[in-house]
Amino acid sequence: MSITINAHQLGLLIDKTIAHIGDETIKPLHGIRLDADGRYLYTVASDRYTLAAARYQLNHGDTAQEPWACTIPGTSLTALREWIRGHKGAVDIAIEPRKDAVAFDSTQASFSIAVDRGLEFPDWRGILRTLTEHAADETPFPAFDSTKLAKFGSAEGYFRLRVTTDEAAALLIAEDFIGAVMPARFSGLGPISVETFDKARDLWQWTLAAGGKGIDMETSMPEAEPPAYEAPKTVREAGGGLLQEVLNSTDDLHAADYHADRDLWDANIRIGCAAWIAYRYLDALNQADPRLARQTVADVAEQLDSGEIGEWAWDAAESAGFDPQQWQNEHTEAVTALRQKRAPEWAERLAMGLNVAKNAGIGFRVDDNPHVVYDEQAEQWTAVKPETAKV
Repeated sequence: MSITINAHQLGLLIDKTIAHIGDETIKPLHGIRLDADGRYLYTVASDRYTLAAARYQLNHGDTAQEPWACTIPGTSLTALREWIRGHKGAVDIAIEPRKDAVAFDSTQASFSIAVDRGLEFPDWRGILRTLTEHAADETPFPAFDSTKLAKFGSAEGYFRLRVTTDEAAALLIAEDFIGAVMPARFSGLGPISVETFDKARDLWQWTLAAGGKGIDMETSMPEAEPPAYEAPKTVREAGGGLLQEVLNSTDDLHAADYHADRDLWDANIRIGCAAWIAYRYLDALNQADPRLARQTVADVAEQLDSGEIGEWAWDAAESAGFDPQQWQNEHTEAVTALRQKRAPEWAERLAMGLNVAKNAGIGFRVDDNPHVVYDEQAEQWTAVKPETAKV
């Protein structure tokens, strides 16, 4: 009875919940609960005041197993996390619960942790289910400890927050993460000492009275004024820019004349396709690992701002076992051949442009050249027909 998960996903499950473990004075909570229910593998942790559960959907071959659960002691978590970091993210790790231990096995190494299978853990599903079923008060106004809220930062990404009453825990929900945080029980100084919003607002009335009415934060803040080009620094900004590039290229593609401006037509296709591919890859990465997506966008922004992406690409190609010099040679040959093949077409375009300029009364001078010539009889510029190669 074992389940398989890659090293990257297992590390994420631990990272999302480890901040919530209880201290050594609460033995049942001093660790991370591994819980498999036949559909998901969960990591669950709580310090009594916060509760966090992250999940990973099991592979098809692992879904027919009996449910099991055990708590990995807090004293073993650092060593386990380091062992996982020693693997590349795509390496599969098999997790097998045993009588008094839980074993982690990969093609590289094995790691076993002693566990107390009789250690009771709170019914975390029941706790969270109750919170989802709570009826909400009309105007809840609970107080929260900022240090407890900060623990949820390790899960990263976006949450929906549901607050029902002043006494019940608030519920945080995301696609593969769910958690709860208890309100603070404190009657000290400041806004937290009062129990209604109106009383708390009164504490700031003198300060806020100097502000204007109807001022909205979303519309009143100044907009950023970026330079002509600045690499996107966030996943949302990067994704939005790529989608905009796809739409712009599609519009320009329809406006371009395939026969009269083939180069522009081809360029729009390449730009649109490249932007769409990049967006799909970025979106998939952000779904799988928001942390890695943010770091990647930041790294790419730094590389783009350096102006040395050609060097970065060359080094990356060599590291991947490709031959960038061969690519460059092939590209140079292709461009040279294209120029020779399409020289008559470009000569026609040049003659057309010169005639437009002449008819518009624009003065210019053209030196003798093998591409265009002025036809005195027709009073217009014409392209010089290429000579047939002699055999």
